[in-house]
Formats: sequence, C-alpha cells, structure tokens
Amino acid sequence: MRPAFYALREGGWRDYVTLLHAPYTAWHLAYVVVGGCLVADVPWGRLGLTALAFFLAMGIGAHALDELAGRPLRTSIPSRVLVLLAVASVAVACAIGIAVALSFTLWIVPLVAVGAFLVPAYNLELFGGRFHSDLWFGLAWGAFPVVTAYVACSGTLRLAAVLAAAWATALSLAQRRLSTPVRRARRDVAAVAGELELLDGSREQLTRESLVAAPEGALRMLALSTVLVAAALAAVHAV
Repeated sequence: MRPAFYALREGGWRDYVTLLHAPYTAWHLAYVVVGGCLVADVPWGRLGLTALAFFLAMGIGAHALDELAGRPLRTSIPSRVLVLLAVASVAVACAIGIAVALSFTLWIVPLVAVGAFLVPAYNLELFGGRFHSDLWFGLAWGAFPVVTAYVACSGTLRLAAVLAAAWATALSLAQRRLSTPVRRARRDVAAVAGELELLDGSREQLTRESLVAAPEGALRMLALSTVLVAAALAAVHAV
C-alpha cells in the first residue's frame, strides 16, 4: 500500500511531486486565501506573496523536514537535498515576509519569526516533541496562515480574523484526527486480520483498504471543500 493516497510510484521526479503533499498543501494554502479575503479591499499582490511564502515554507520546507525525519513517504530523495530544500525554501519565505513588512507594516516581522520557528520545531519534533501535538498542528497549520494573511492584507487584527483562525484550528484538528489512523494503517501496519459479523449473519473481512476508506474519503472531501470556500471568497472580491 502506498504511504499516502496522493503518493506516486517511488523514484525520480515522482518523489518530489509526492513530497509536496499536494491535497494538504492546497488545503492549508486555502486558509491563507480565506484570511486575506476577510479584508474589505483585498490587496491581491500582498495576498499572492503571502500565499507564495506559505507554499515555500510549508509546502516545500516543512514537508522536506518531515521526510528527513523518518522517511514517512519512502522517497529516495538524498538527505542533503531535503536539507537544502528546507533551508532554501524557508529562507526565501522569510525574505518575502520581511520585504512585505518593510513595504507595508512591521507587524508582519514577528509573524515571520514565528513561522521560521514553527517549521523546524514541529516537523523535527524539537524540544522533546513539545510542539508536535494535535493542538500545535491546528494552531500552526490552521490558525497561523489565516492570521498572517489577514495581517499582511490589513495591517491589523480584528475579531473576524480571530474567529476564522478558530475555524481553521478546529478544521485542522479534524484533519489530524482523521489522518493519524490513516497514516498508521498505510505506513506502520504490515497486515490486518479479522472480520465484522453483521446482524443478518453475514461477515465482512477487515483489510487495510477497508480501514482507511472512510477517513481518507472524508479527508479528500474536506480538502476539496476548504479550497472551494477559499475560491468562493476570492471570487466575491474579484468581481
């Protein structure tokens, strides 16, 4: 069984595509768009730069570090390349953040610092894994993109952004609750034995596929729905 439903066949360029965790990266970039589109007059340039920074830091940097720590996706990307990808992508993301801060508001600077800390702290499980928990996942990959995008677009923080950050945290926690057993079944379980006996007397065999089908289907729909919400909000401001 593949280590993730979006994982391509192992080897070559396919490993780099798999490394992006495309559905989950799109999901969390949608939080950036939602945060930016809470502003009455969306500055598309700054929102685009914010989305680019998050794609680099999270979509590439965080996932490269995650693969470096244990090879959960079973790629053959050399460790030195993963380190280079992580360092370069996070550095460029920080540079984008600083440039936006200098041209718009210095309130972005502490957010850049928080992001630069969270990427290695979460994905490398630094400080004894203190920042590698369900709650920190929700805050780092849910609330943080929403708040950062809102501040980058408005220069301030208001109740609407806080409420949206709470929504993103709750949704990210749901993602975590669904994805944890799926990852375990796909990556750690060698075999499944057993069956379900139904009330009508029939029996259904348990398999790894049956264990991951429902939660993984929910994850796909949640990712799609979040992207669609972000697209709807962007469309409202684009017309």
